[in-house]
Order: sequence, then C-alpha cells, then structure tokens
Amino acid sequence: MSVSSVSVTADHVRTPVEIKRQQTQTDTDTLVAAFHPQQLRWSNVDWVVALFLIGVHAGALAAPFFFSWAGLAVCIVMHWVTCSVGICLGYHRYLSHKSMKLKAPAEFVAMVCGCLSGEGSPMTWAATHRLHHHKSDQEGDPHSPIRADGWWSHILWLFPKRSTESGQVLYRRYVPELVDRPMMQFFEKTFALWLWGGGLIMLVAGWILGGWRMGVSLLVWGMCVRMVAAYHSTWFVNSATHLWGYRNYDTRDHSRNLWWVAILAYGEGWHNNHHAHPAVAPAGHKWWEVDITWWSIRLLRAVGLAYDVKDRIPKGRRADDHDGPMEQGQSGHSEMASVLTEVVA
Repeated sequence: MSVSSVSVTADHVRTPVEIKRQQTQTDTDTLVAAFHPQQLRWSNVDWVVALFLIGVHAGALAAPFFFSWAGLAVCIVMHWVTCSVGICLGYHRYLSHKSMKLKAPAEFVAMVCGCLSGEGSPMTWAATHRLHHHKSDQEGDPHSPIRADGWWSHILWLFPKRSTESGQVLYRRYVPELVDRPMMQFFEKTFALWLWGGGLIMLVAGWILGGWRMGVSLLVWGMCVRMVAAYHSTWFVNSATHLWGYRNYDTRDHSRNLWWVAILAYGEGWHNNHHAHPAVAPAGHKWWEVDITWWSIRLLRAVGLAYDVKDRIPKGRRADDHDGPMEQGQSGHSEMASVLTEVVA
C-alpha cells in the first residue's frame, strides 16, 4: 500500500503518516521475530547453513594431515584479502557505513573479496549490520549477547531459518539505496559462485603444481582454515566486544574495545570507538589502537581509488573506564542516523 493513500476504517480516516507508522511497526515486529533467540529450535534450523559451517570446520580439523608451507602462505594471504579487504573494508566500513567512496574497480574487487569470505552477499551483510547498529543491544538486535548469550551472538544466530518476507523487509528498510544497483544485484546472484570458484581454483592449481595432496592442502588451508579463522575473528566482534574490554565513549549500548579482537579482526575490535562514531573510517582512536584496515584505506586513498574518506574523529562524550552499562550516551547516534536517513524512518 502506498504511503500517499488513505485507509478508511470504522473509526476514522488514517493519514499517510499513520499508515507509514503502522507499516514501520509491522516491519519492526517482523524483524524482531526473525532474529529472536526463540527461533533457534530443531524444527527451524537452516540445515544448508548448519551443514556448510560444520563442513568448513571439519575441513579445518583435517588441515594438519595436509600441511604444506604453500598452503599456510595461501591461508595467511587469503585471510587478509577476505577478512580485512573484503569484510572490514568492503562490506563494513564502505558499504554499511559509507565512511568512504570507492572508484568502481576498487568497489568491485572489494565486493569479490567479501564474497570469497563466505559471509554472504554484500546486501545481506550490510542490511543485517545496519539493523545491528539501529537496535544495538536492544530488542531486534540480530546478535546481542546482552539480549541472549555469548553463544547466540557468536554463532547460533546464524542457524534459524528466516522467511522470504523478513529478508524483503530487511532489504527494504536497511539497504533501499543498494537494491537497484546493478553491481549489487550481480553479487546477490553470484556471491556463492565466487566462494566455490575460489576453492576450485585452489584445488586445481595445487594439483597441477604438486599433485593431489598439494591440491587438497591448498584447499583445506586456503579455504577451510582461513574461513574458520576469519569467521571467528569477525564473530568475536559480535560477542566478545559487547561483553569485555574498556570504553572510550559513553554509548547507549554495551560496546567495548578489546585489544585481542582488534588484532584478530584487523582493527574491528575497537568496537566502542566504532559504535560511538560509526561513519568514521579509522576504528582506532588512540595512537596505540592499531587498525590494519585503516592502513589499507589510506593506501587506497593515496593511489586515488578511495576518496571522500571520513577520517576526522568528532569529539564525543568520554566514558569512565568501568564495567557498568552506560545508558545515557548519545555519541554515534546522529552519525548512524545520517546513514539510515530515509532507510529506517
């Protein structure tokens, strides 16, 4: 129903504003239900996702039997390519938060790297992440350890089946500016092909260069071990950095900075900084808060592939370094609201 229409009820004529408000509430209810921990039950498990993750972890367990230095090298390089360039830079800081602009070739490569990570399509990732920021640690947050528990926020939230309707609502509400873009439509249709194609290339290349054992080595190290390491690195951002660490800013959620997650996830562990100022490209806000992804962004800017980079850190409310939740802080809300303008209005 168009928001410009009016609906006649037995009581009164509903205005366009009332119609839009009701649609917004309906959408919210749909997403709250879709990401509620109660959805996790045996009859509602998405077995495609579950078996895929089990298979990847099983492959990683087999890796010691197929060790090679070439396999380890491919694992390390692909971990950086997919986790830092693909997820942290491409899916997260660029697509979800618009903290920079990328020239078309750089955008395409970043999206390919994200698809190779095995974390889904660019639009699904960005929409879910924007929902997380909009409802952070509140009802409707898809992966809050505060609303549920650490295991839910770390991995279990991925397992429930979700309806086509909830996916449509998620896209309509959180990434409406992306759904009609040809590049995003292309990756929506092909994201899985990039992942499986990458694995096939590793297997065949290794087989040609060193026989079947080398092929299997490149596959299990370059794909399985790399994906398991990258998965848990990024999942710790969802779980651990909302439970442990220190706070530089007074935010309205439980986000925290955790140094070891920042190391594992190329700077994403400075999570309280990020929630305070989500549109800012660098996640490290103190000189010793190392952010490897920010180094990559600076390199892209230096060679002209990234521009309009938002690198100025606004002055926000500082937080005392203690363990209690801070409910009154406003830092970061206006920045995220600017990203979500007319998206969640």
